[in-house]
Amino acid sequence: MAAIVGGLAAGVATAALMQAGRRSGVLGKTLDRDAVDWIDRTTGSRAAIGDTGTGIVEFVNHLAASAAFGAAYEKLRQATPRMDALSRGVLYGTALYAVNIGIVAPILGITEGEIEAGPRKAVERWGAHAVQGAVTALLAETLADPARDGSDRDA
Repeated sequence: MAAIVGGLAAGVATAALMQAGRRSGVLGKTLDRDAVDWIDRTTGSRAAIGDTGTGIVEFVNHLAASAAFGAAYEKLRQATPRMDALSRGVLYGTALYAVNIGIVAPILGITEGEIEAGPRKAVERWGAHAVQGAVTALLAETLADPARDGSDRDA
């Protein structure tokens, strides 16, 4: 349960990160906007519920995926008991990036693929997933055992 809560919190954190990055100009078109465009192409949602409504649908989907993937984090934690939480979280986020953005998103047509996207966009997407993984890990491990600080010093 702690990993699911960590995943949900990480979903909110990465959504906020992407929005702040876009608004500040630090990030280009972020993955959440690619997903909004894909939802609209697939369903015609903007005509029915507008861009804001489509964005809400994307956000709910993002949170559901973050919770589900958070549950998977627990398996990684069990498989790597000697690894510190932050490193494990970045590894977890990198695996999410590799599977979701490297394989699934291009197949579904959500993204163009990382080679076509170029190095800057690929690094931005990986960075968002690394943050997602780190937040998931640190919060999940803190919630799972509040006596620990997430550093795994005793492992």
